[in-house]
Amino acid sequence: MSIRHGLLALLERGPRYGSQLRTEFESRTGSTWPLNVGQVYTTLSRLERDGMVAQGGRDEAGHELYTITDAGLAELRTWFEKPVDRTSPARDELAIKLAMAVGAPCVDIRDVIQSQRRHTVKAMQDYTRLKAQALAAVESGGARERDDVAWLLVLEQLIFQTEAEARWLDHCESRLIRLSTLAPTAPASPGAATAPADPADVTTGTPGAR
Repeated sequence: MSIRHGLLALLERGPRYGSQLRTEFESRTGSTWPLNVGQVYTTLSRLERDGMVAQGGRDEAGHELYTITDAGLAELRTWFEKPVDRTSPARDELAIKLAMAVGAPCVDIRDVIQSQRRHTVKAMQDYTRLKAQALAAVESGGARERDDVAWLLVLEQLIFQTEAEARWLDHCESRLIRLSTLAPTAPASPGAATAPADPADVTTGTPGAR
């Protein structure tokens, strides 16, 4: 998430002070990525250092105002025009968790998948309810329509994301089942008793006894 570019986009609309920027940022994103005032002022200081914003006096209440500079406008245009880089994806905790669970002796990866699927589906249902509220607000044409439209777009992205995650979890479960049926069985040593093997053990590394 680019806080600096989000702040520049808000400053393009006119001078703002720190807590005002935080409020407007969270209003646009529905507080999906909450900020604290310290983050805002730290980012503003760096933007000022880089020549992208400047202090622009105070308002009637004595708040220190910030304005965007020509360099800041150029940086903002570049940000809007340049695609978000997907060739270097951010670390995904769920993908890492499942990768580490494969063959781990202390966990059944099927339980991990099922637990995550329940959570993901619940999150998708919650986002869908919020989307209905945001859509109703947009259709009512209230004073905050621009913020409501922005929030609606964020919610729809979250819904698509959770839908994709749920499908991926289904795929992971199916993949593990197929691989477990194809995995070779080690030959038994002469004279040794052979116990029935749980097919999932080949993939998950978990004991067959539950």
